[in-house]
Amino acid sequence: MITISIDAMGGDHGPSVTVPALDRVIERRPEVRFLVFGLEDQVRPWLAKYPRVSAASTFVPCEIAVGMSDKPSQALRQGRWKSSMWKSIEAVKSGEAAVCISAGNTGALMAMSKFCLRTMANIERPAIAAIWPNARAEGVVLDVGATIGADSHQLIDFAILGAAMARALFSIEKPTVGLLNVGVEEIKGQEEVKEAGRLLREADLPSMSYHGFVEGDDISKGTVDVVVTEGFAGNIALKTAEGTARQIGGYLRAAMSRTWRARIGYLFAKPAFERLREKMDVRKSNGGVFLGLNGIVVKSHGGTDEEGFAAAIELGYDMVRTRLIERIKGDLDAFHSRLPQAMMKLRQPVDETEQQRI
Repeated sequence: MITISIDAMGGDHGPSVTVPALDRVIERRPEVRFLVFGLEDQVRPWLAKYPRVSAASTFVPCEIAVGMSDKPSQALRQGRWKSSMWKSIEAVKSGEAAVCISAGNTGALMAMSKFCLRTMANIERPAIAAIWPNARAEGVVLDVGATIGADSHQLIDFAILGAAMARALFSIEKPTVGLLNVGVEEIKGQEEVKEAGRLLREADLPSMSYHGFVEGDDISKGTVDVVVTEGFAGNIALKTAEGTARQIGGYLRAAMSRTWRARIGYLFAKPAFERLREKMDVRKSNGGVFLGLNGIVVKSHGGTDEEGFAAAIELGYDMVRTRLIERIKGDLDAFHSRLPQAMMKLRQPVDETEQQRI
């Protein structure tokens, strides 16, 4: 049995989406139990509409709900100890729940998660990891917006975190990892990215297979299982991909309804379009995982619907079931045990043959 902590007030729609989503999860995973946090006058009526959710949940009334437009500092000052967001995270820290799910304000959720759970040993910054559909199946991309900018060691941390997530989610023994860059050549890119690449190659970690540099189009190709970048570029890539998917969907709808022949053609091609829609449906991978913390927090899209929030809950469920935190800690220990050896190799003089190659 896995207990999941729910911030019922998060997102654009609050309990009208989060509570019905719990019912969908229970239907598919009846062993799950919930701790539901929220404003009593808003959550109780929705729980009454879903007896199955009420039976599988413990409701904890809260004084405050963090607004979607609240600044992180404001949310911390006003919502610490008493908001539904804070209490749902705190349940993970206390061990009452195994994972926290919220569709609330991303900045506030990250700030509260860092303050409450703290980062793991040797991790300077947490990252938000997204599951990304690609030509092969799915991959992991991080960071998609937790922090702006990253040095070489932080990029390496992200690589370790992402590889652990790929191993846990996709059952890949040794995921391939690539660093997002402006080109695949070793001489291109920022110094931080090039140094991270050199360290990853020399460390030769057993938990991953370092592929090298990848470009933007490699994300959708599925060239590697894990794409690593800093939060600014990652967030732009994510929003661009989401916007492109919506744009293509709009083009298809307009084209299929333009003439009566197109409408008839759509009827014959409907099964193919349904498969395409399912492949491009962001709700199926609706959830960014906060990695690098002493606990698992999953951020669902603020404007999500019931199925999207349910997908985020099930993502959190899978993270717990596959023991993600233990995997990450083991991988971090392995890297830091190999780091001095990798640094020594990098400090050795480059031989003449290598100089000519460069």
